[in-house]
Amino acid sequence: MTPPDFSFSLTGQDGHARAGLLRTAHGEVPTPCFMAVGTAGTVKAMTADAVRATGTRVVLGNTYHLMLRPTAERVARLGGLHKMMDWPGPILTDSGGFQIMSLAKLRKLEEKGVTFRSHIDGTAHELTPERATEIQHLLDATITMQLDECTKFPATHHEALESMELSLRWARRSRDAFVKRPGYGQFGIMQGNVFEDLRRRSAAALVELDFEGYAIGGLAVGEGQETMFEVLDYCTDFLPARKPRYLMGVGTPDDLLGAVARGVDMFDCVMPTRAGRTARAFTSNGIFNMRNARFQDDARPLDESCACTACTRHTRAYLHHLFRCEEMLGPILLTTHNLTYYQTVMQGARKAILDQNYESYCADVRGNWQRGPDA
Repeated sequence: MTPPDFSFSLTGQDGHARAGLLRTAHGEVPTPCFMAVGTAGTVKAMTADAVRATGTRVVLGNTYHLMLRPTAERVARLGGLHKMMDWPGPILTDSGGFQIMSLAKLRKLEEKGVTFRSHIDGTAHELTPERATEIQHLLDATITMQLDECTKFPATHHEALESMELSLRWARRSRDAFVKRPGYGQFGIMQGNVFEDLRRRSAAALVELDFEGYAIGGLAVGEGQETMFEVLDYCTDFLPARKPRYLMGVGTPDDLLGAVARGVDMFDCVMPTRAGRTARAFTSNGIFNMRNARFQDDARPLDESCACTACTRHTRAYLHHLFRCEEMLGPILLTTHNLTYYQTVMQGARKAILDQNYESYCADVRGNWQRGPDA
């Protein structure tokens, strides 16, 4: 059976907020959506069945980590990332540019690409736009990302311009290297730091390359939420209405709500899983630290409105106990809850957009966060 073409269609809009449907070779994804981060071929502390149970439809893998171990060629020999991690649904793979900036040692940036030493064992590697695209093909990524340079923050206008133009040259080479197949897509990445003229130029050049979707990169790197929203206020308008828009590496539930209001469709972030491993719970009543002694005798569910295992089968006191005893079940349960909560927020956002009451929905959600754990 021939897979469907990779496509995106809008199903509703309320102001700038959009509801849509992304069709891929590995299934359909209603948007706006939050994608769970599975950097090394696994969402930490979660089985694939557990990830599916949260309502997650897309997971991420990472070129940088998977090229180092187990290597893209080994993943391909084992049947691809979908088979290896028991995830038949869509997989998006980041190109590794951000990880090279943040993790790799002795990084050297050149026109050809970037050379670096592994943070694991110090071995030397080279990543070019062509090789990054090839690795993602070997992984069998449903959505491939171009190789880009994530511009540092803060940066001068000149620094941001040079970085953005390098990313555009790499975008053209990534696009040329991409093997087009039914149901598979490649996203270009808009750069330009916090400068509107650079964001406009970046978007215009990427649109000419006719990617299947477009990502907004270089945000959530230290500029703060207010500045991030100011950039999103204008830069989503530079992108085609009939293509999906992906804000990379963002963020808190409040970040997601604000970005959806500005026309973003897709998100990813390590925050809910990392927070789950460090005793922080995102709930309908705000953020809880489950190590806090206030929970040691609290027999209530973590979040009475949540249907996850942590909330329906256990108490706040038990979760507190698990973290105080450093039992691995604590991070497992709290990661499950956090991912479920993120999906619940996104599902509510989709419904509110279709019902034409997105602003009211956001006000209600934010109002509940102010109630706190004693509500």
